[in-house]
Amino acid sequence: MAAAAGPARLVRCGQKDELYRAGLRSGAGAALRGLAGARPWLAWRREVELLSDVAYFVLTTLSGYQTLGEEYVNIIQVDPSKKKVPSFLRRALFISLHTVVPYCLEKALLHLQHELQMEAEESRSPENPPALGFPSRSFIRSWIRRQVGELSEQQKKRASQVVDVLKQSIPLLHRLHLAVFYIQGTFYHLSKRVTGISYLHFGGLQGEDQSIRSSYKFLGIISLFHLLLTIGVQMYSFKQKQRARQEWRLHRNLTHQKSRSQEAAGRQSRCTLCLEERRHSTATPCGHLFCWECITAWCSTRAECPLCREKFHPQKLIYLRHYQM
Repeated sequence: MAAAAGPARLVRCGQKDELYRAGLRSGAGAALRGLAGARPWLAWRREVELLSDVAYFVLTTLSGYQTLGEEYVNIIQVDPSKKKVPSFLRRALFISLHTVVPYCLEKALLHLQHELQMEAEESRSPENPPALGFPSRSFIRSWIRRQVGELSEQQKKRASQVVDVLKQSIPLLHRLHLAVFYIQGTFYHLSKRVTGISYLHFGGLQGEDQSIRSSYKFLGIISLFHLLLTIGVQMYSFKQKQRARQEWRLHRNLTHQKSRSQEAAGRQSRCTLCLEERRHSTATPCGHLFCWECITAWCSTRAECPLCREKFHPQKLIYLRHYQM
């Protein structure tokens, strides 16, 4: 008799598949490293892992066979009707969402973030090491570079914020999905939830899965609470960073304005006779300021203003008390 597979079987199935996929990736990487050397292996390691995962699912799921993990726990895939196996298109969509889409999303965000940082720093140079990607990665990066170059400064800042939010949101989305799986016990992978592929179990004790399901629900509730706590901490940290950034900008602007005002005041407070900071400021009848010692020494030989040459008697000099400028 067939029944819906419990969460324990789905977890064991996923772990077993991951074990075989890791072995396949390791073998393919070792073969590439032995044939081409360490440098090509490092440059194409992520692509070799992707091709290994795609080959594993093409030879099993897409071909209509059970994966090694599904065979290990004796479960089979079914469509949302629970009466027949998923169609070829549904299985192909699942493989794409499970392997190709995460890779493309990761590379797109990586290239976009790199280009935005390069634009912000205005230090684009050929010495910067290129990010790893497909053989067409140069075309993808050049296309992203053109798109980023057409953006305004405000749009670039918003795009950078969106990239940061996406990079932080994707792991949180996976954690949310895992917590929902622990509570519902239906879809272990997000790609299977999107495509509606579930599992049926044939034979065995059905009561065993029912007894374990309650413990998984408790684990899901704890995981969901921990996720909410993590989101709250990240939001608080983000607000603190925004506040610190605004305070730093305000402090920088105030410091810049203060330095400029001090520089301007320093230029204005210099005596044009001794070219030093004015001491005991003294005003002539025409309104010009000099040091007391400088202007009195000047007036002992010439009874005129050193700047505008206006004639005046030395008795007309005004000594400014408590004057600061």
